[in-house]
Amino acid sequence: MQISQLNRLKRSVLLFASVLLLSACQIESTPKSEFQKIQERGVLRVGTLNNQLSYYIGPDGPAGLDYELARQFAEELGVKLEIKPAFRQADLFPALKKGDIDIIATGLNQTSQAVKRFRPGPAYYYVSQQVVYKKGQLRPRSIERLIKYQATQADEADADSNAAANTLQIVEQSQYVPTLTALKKQYPELQFEIVGNADTRDLLKRVSTGELRFTVTDSVELSLAQRLYPDLALAFELTEDQPVSWFTRRSEDESLYAMLIEFFGNIKQSGELASLEEKYIGHIEAFDYVDTRAFIRALDDKLPKWSPLFQKYSEEFDWRLIAALAYQESHWKPKAKSPTGVRGMMMLTLPTAKSVGVTNRLDPEQSIRGGVEYLRRIVARVPETISDHEKIWFALASYNIGYGHMLDARRLTKAQGGDPNAWADVKDRLPLLRQKRFYSQTRYGYARGDEARNYVENIRRYYQSIIGHVSQKPATDESTEDLQVIPPLNPDTLTSGAVESIAETVSGAVESVSEPTIEQIEDEKPKVSGASGTTEENQTTSEVIPE
Repeated sequence: MQISQLNRLKRSVLLFASVLLLSACQIESTPKSEFQKIQERGVLRVGTLNNQLSYYIGPDGPAGLDYELARQFAEELGVKLEIKPAFRQADLFPALKKGDIDIIATGLNQTSQAVKRFRPGPAYYYVSQQVVYKKGQLRPRSIERLIKYQATQADEADADSNAAANTLQIVEQSQYVPTLTALKKQYPELQFEIVGNADTRDLLKRVSTGELRFTVTDSVELSLAQRLYPDLALAFELTEDQPVSWFTRRSEDESLYAMLIEFFGNIKQSGELASLEEKYIGHIEAFDYVDTRAFIRALDDKLPKWSPLFQKYSEEFDWRLIAALAYQESHWKPKAKSPTGVRGMMMLTLPTAKSVGVTNRLDPEQSIRGGVEYLRRIVARVPETISDHEKIWFALASYNIGYGHMLDARRLTKAQGGDPNAWADVKDRLPLLRQKRFYSQTRYGYARGDEARNYVENIRRYYQSIIGHVSQKPATDESTEDLQVIPPLNPDTLTSGAVESIAETVSGAVESVSEPTIEQIEDEKPKVSGASGTTEENQTTSEVIPE
């Protein structure tokens, strides 16, 4: 009897242990979600393009619209960010499919082909696809005229059957491939060539130099490229505006996708998305062909001479921003003078020069040092409620029309329901300082606010052009001991190893508006800009920045 009970007890224990073991195996075999894998790994792996919009290495480290968004998203997930930059778009989707990256974050269109294979995130801006040509050459204004031109090329090149296709090239695996493929079904005569050893920026450069007649890009990419290649121009649009988004792998697992939806919804509602878009693409709409051509020539002819001084005295500022400011002021002419009394590389007034210790305004070194010091003092007075990356635009507006007028524009913005801490809102109110019904309500009265807005936006465009220009130059004369080379993604050698890990925190807090009191602002004649044409006699008051 006791033996029988002992055997039953043994069987019960074995059965219980088996159940536990089976349960453990079932738990272990339950697949983890994408989000859980990222959390366990502690790293969000993001593939992006290495360019001046999505991701690049600036003087203060990594920068770019998609980089900043990815950094914030990684912080929301509570993990580190691992950036895997690529130089060719064709490298990104294979890496995502293979599982070497979690997200593609580089502003790609939601084309039907891409959406079928991968899951797009929320749209965060819109672009149209455009055919690009070189200004001064034949401009086809429609797909029919492009086909007609290709036919004439084919007739003239008897020995080269690919002559027509060679007139129009697009990048392999780009969003433009399905667009032209669909058009070819409608227009069988349309010819184009898909190239795999170049990226869109390479083809745009070839169009600019005349090596290639046409290519296709998006509206934002063209606007940015025109700062480097001003001969580029829009021939005609291939599509209406299309949504731009990030991409994840398409599967039944929607955990990462759900986090993306929540993230973009939050930053759109908070205004952070609009602020970042203003920072990187808010300045690209206007394009002056003649001015840009002159500026591009100056980049090669004049900037090498003066860049050592800009680098020497820029200190906490990006030297390329100081160079852009100096070009807006004097076109890098150290002896520049204005009838209104401003002169020198940084076009300083006499009172301003004295306040920053400049004894000879026509001495380029003194002028640059003094201009940077003056800008530094203005930035220090910009209200703390304005985000750090936008303070410089408010400071530059103050540099042009005076600190008091900048505050007037902020007050008008607040009164009209805008955000006085957002440059995108305030810059639209600056022109109102010309209109009596608005400036009569301000303390500092009339100001050429439209010129101040153009002044700042010009500097932003010059700044982006210098970034792109300098990044294309080989750094042969500089020490490379501290240079960190980040290899591009290669579909033949893709690995899941880290290329770059970045753990930073950002603050998404939206601060309330806290304006300085009127008593804190002293009156003076504002600084005058020779480049913008602002005159002293049309100004009212500004702030004296004490020594």
